[in-house]
Amino acid sequence: MYSFTVNGKLVETEKEVSLLRFLRDDLKLKSIKDGCSQGACGTCTIIIDGKATRACVMTTKRAEGMNIVSVEGLSDFEKEAFVYAFGSKGAVQCGFCIPGMVMSGKALIDRNPNPTENDIKEAIKGNVCRCTGYKKIIEGIDLAAQILRGDKKIDEELEKGDDFGVGSNAFRIDVRDKVLGIGEYVDDMELKDMLHVSAVRTKYPRARVLDIDFSEALALEGVVAVYTAEDVPNNKVGHIQQDWDVMIAKGDVTRCMGDAICLVVAESEEILKKAKALVKVEYEVLEPVRNITEAMAEGAGKVHPNGNLCQSRHVKRGDAKEAIANSKYTITETFDTPFTEHAFLEPECAIALPYKDGVKIYSTDQSVFDTRKEVAIMFGWDPSKVVVENKLVGGGFGGKEDVSVQHIAALCAYKLGRTVKAKFSRDESLAFHPKRHAMHGTFTLGCDENGIFTGLDCDIYFDTGAYASLCGPVLERACTHAVGPYCYQNHDIRGFGYYTNNPPAGAFRGFGVCQSEFALESIIDLLAEKVGISPWEIRYRNAIEPGKVLPNGQIADCSTALKETLEAVKEAYEANYPNVGLACAMKNAGVGVGLPDTGRAKLVVNDGVIEIYCGASDIGQGCATIFIQMAAETLNLPKSKFKNMGCNSELDPDSGTTSGSRQTLISGEAIRRVSLELKKDLDAAGGDLNKLNGKDYYAEYFEPTDKLGADVPFPKSHVAYGFATHLVVLDEDGKVKKVYAAHDSGKVVNPISIQGQIEGGVLMSLGYALTEDFKLQDCVPKSKYGTLGLMRATDIPEIEAIYVEKEELLGVAYGSKGIGEIATIPTAPAVQNAYYKRDGKLRPKLPMDDTYYTNKKKK
Repeated sequence: MYSFTVNGKLVETEKEVSLLRFLRDDLKLKSIKDGCSQGACGTCTIIIDGKATRACVMTTKRAEGMNIVSVEGLSDFEKEAFVYAFGSKGAVQCGFCIPGMVMSGKALIDRNPNPTENDIKEAIKGNVCRCTGYKKIIEGIDLAAQILRGDKKIDEELEKGDDFGVGSNAFRIDVRDKVLGIGEYVDDMELKDMLHVSAVRTKYPRARVLDIDFSEALALEGVVAVYTAEDVPNNKVGHIQQDWDVMIAKGDVTRCMGDAICLVVAESEEILKKAKALVKVEYEVLEPVRNITEAMAEGAGKVHPNGNLCQSRHVKRGDAKEAIANSKYTITETFDTPFTEHAFLEPECAIALPYKDGVKIYSTDQSVFDTRKEVAIMFGWDPSKVVVENKLVGGGFGGKEDVSVQHIAALCAYKLGRTVKAKFSRDESLAFHPKRHAMHGTFTLGCDENGIFTGLDCDIYFDTGAYASLCGPVLERACTHAVGPYCYQNHDIRGFGYYTNNPPAGAFRGFGVCQSEFALESIIDLLAEKVGISPWEIRYRNAIEPGKVLPNGQIADCSTALKETLEAVKEAYEANYPNVGLACAMKNAGVGVGLPDTGRAKLVVNDGVIEIYCGASDIGQGCATIFIQMAAETLNLPKSKFKNMGCNSELDPDSGTTSGSRQTLISGEAIRRVSLELKKDLDAAGGDLNKLNGKDYYAEYFEPTDKLGADVPFPKSHVAYGFATHLVVLDEDGKVKKVYAAHDSGKVVNPISIQGQIEGGVLMSLGYALTEDFKLQDCVPKSKYGTLGLMRATDIPEIEAIYVEKEELLGVAYGSKGIGEIATIPTAPAVQNAYYKRDGKLRPKLPMDDTYYTNKKKK
C-alpha cells in the first residue's frame, strides 16, 4: 500500500503505476495533461514537496509519503491570480500546456515571490509551449507573482468584458477553463462503458504483409474485437485524394511506419497493450523509397500503383527565360529544407459512439466537416450520418487536418454498438500525422542595374511521403508564393510532389511558403550585394503597393502595406547594421484560386443571450473570441450577452476548415453580416434582447476568386493577402538577440492575441531555421518529442511585434486579415541573411550549419 497527500487529502493505493495515470484515471484530476508520457513536454507538471515535477516520470511507489499539489489544489486566490494574469497578458492559446505552466510558476513563486525574467525562464524550461513563443507566459507568471505578493490587484472588469469590440484588448473567453484545467479536451472525457482501440502498426516502412495472426489476442480476456482491412466498408480515406489505407490488407504493401495492420479493441488500456503484443504479423521486407531522388529514379519501387509522382503544378506569367537572359545580374542557388514535426502539445484523440442511424465523434481537429466527410467516405455513407463535435483542441498548426484516430474510433463504435476511445501515444503521433514537406529547390532570380527584379525561374520538389494529404494545395501555395511580395511579371515555376516511404507530409503553418520563401529571400540578399545596395533597399524598391500588380497578376488592394512594414523596421535595421538579416513575405487569407470558400454563421437569441453557431474550429488561435468581438462591435453589446456554442457539424453551419489564415476574415465577415441582420430587429425592439427570444438569424459570405492559370488579364487569386517584414539581430557570439516582426494584418481585432500569434510564429520559425531536426533513417522516425530540437523558454530572444494598420482597409470583417501563418514565414530567411552578413557564407540547408546553436551543441 502506498500513501501520499494529494491537494490536502491523504490518498492510499495498492497500484504501482505512473503517477500521471493514477492522478488522472483514479483521482480524476484532469488538469494534469498527458502530452507525451516521456518526461519531455511538461504538460503533466505538478508540485511534489514544493518542487515542480513531471507526473509521468514518477510512480505511486516513489511518491510514498510525499505532498502533491495540482491546479485543483490551489487556493481560490491563487486560481484567480493566475486566471487574471494569464488572461490579461494573452498567455493562453490552445491551452494544453497551461496548467503545467501554472504549476511551474506556482512552485517558483512559492520559493521566490519576486522572480526575475530569467528566473521564470529557468522555472518553465521543462515546459514546452508550441503556440505562444513563451513571452506571454513569462509575463503572465510575473504578473501572478505581483498579485500574490500584493503589488498588483485583479481587475475583475477586464474578464467581464463590457468593452469587447473590435480593437479592444479582449480577455479570451476560454482563459478560465484552460488555466484551471476544467475545460474538456477529448482525453479528459469520461463516458460510461467505454472501450479502447489502438492499431498494431507495421514494423517496416515498406513490406508486404504475408499473414496476420490475431488469434491469441482475440482469446485474451477483455479483448472485444480485432479488425483488419476486410472489415472496413471502404478501406481508403484522404483529405483530397483518397489514397490512404485505413489498414494495410493481407497481401498488400505498407507505405510508412504509421500504417495500421489491424485494430484491437479492449475493455481497458492495460488489456489493450497486452493484446497488441500478442498479434503476430509476417512480412516480406522490401527496399524503401527514401527520398525524392530515389522516387524519381528509373525503375524505382512504386509507392502507389500509379507511380511516385503525386502532384505537379506549373505557375507561369510573362517570359521568365527572356527576362533572365536580359538581366544585368542573376543568382542561381539550390536549397534544401527538411521535414518538420508540428509538435502540438495534445496528441490525437477521439471518442465515437453510435448515434441515431450513424455515429457521433468527439474530436480534436481543424474542421469537423472535413472529418465528417472523410469518415463518411470510409463508411460509404451520406455525410449526414456522421456527427463530429470538437472539444477543446490542443494545437494543430495544420497537423490535425487529416483524420488520424477519428475514423478508427468511429468504425469500431459502429460495429460494436458501444462507445470507443482511440488515442495516439506520442510516438504514434510522430509516425502518423503529416509533416511539413521536405523541399529540394533550385531558384534563379534576375534584376536590372538598379536592383529591380526582372524574372524568376525555379524548380521545386516536395517529398510528400507515403500519402498525398494536402500535397497539391501546399505545392501550389509554394509555387504561387515563390515570387514573393514584389512587383515583377515574369516567372516560370515548376513544382513536383513525390511519394516516398517517409511519414506523410501535408499542411503545416505557412503551407509550403516557408520553404519557397526561404530560398527566394536568401538569394535576394545575394542580388543586393551584386547591385551594390542594401538588402533593405532592394526590397523597398521592389515592394508591392496598392494599385500595383503582384507577380500573379492580382492588383494589390488598398490595404496592402508591405512598404510600411519595411519602414517600421528601418531604424532598427540601421541601428544594428551589420549584425542584421531581413526578409519579407506575403501570405494569402482564404483558400482562393477559384475554390469554394464560404463563411457561414447563425445567431440564436435564447433567454436574452445571443448564441453563436459557426462551424469554425478554434485550435488555439482564438477565433471563438474574435467572433464575439465582431458581434459585440456590430451590436454594441457586452461580452456577457454572447455565448459561443463550440463546433458541432450537426448544429453549426459549415464555415470551412481552420487553415489558410481564413477564419478571422471569412468566418468573421459572416459573423458581422448575421449580426447586422439581428441588429435590425434589435433596434426595432428598442434594444431589448428578451423581445427577440427564440428568433434565429443566418448569413453567408462568399467572394469569388479566379482559378490558377485563369485566362483573364488581372486574375484575383485570393480575397486578401497579409504582408510582413522580419528583422533578425545577432549578438557578438552569433546568437539571435532580437527579432522585430512587422506585420500588415489589416485591422487588429485583438491586440493581445495578435502579439502571441506573432511571437509564437517567430519562435517556431527560429526552430525551423536553427534547431529542429525530425530525424529519419531509411524512412523510420528516430526522433522522440524530447529530441526534436524544440526551442524552450531559455532559448528565446526578445521579440518585438509591430502592427501596421492603414486608414484605408478592406471593406469586410472590419478590415482584418489573417495572421496565423505569415508569422512563421520570414524569420528563417532573415536568420540566414543575418549569418550571411556576418561571415559571407550562404546556408542553403535547414536547420543551418555552423551557427551559434550548432556550435554550442558540439561543445
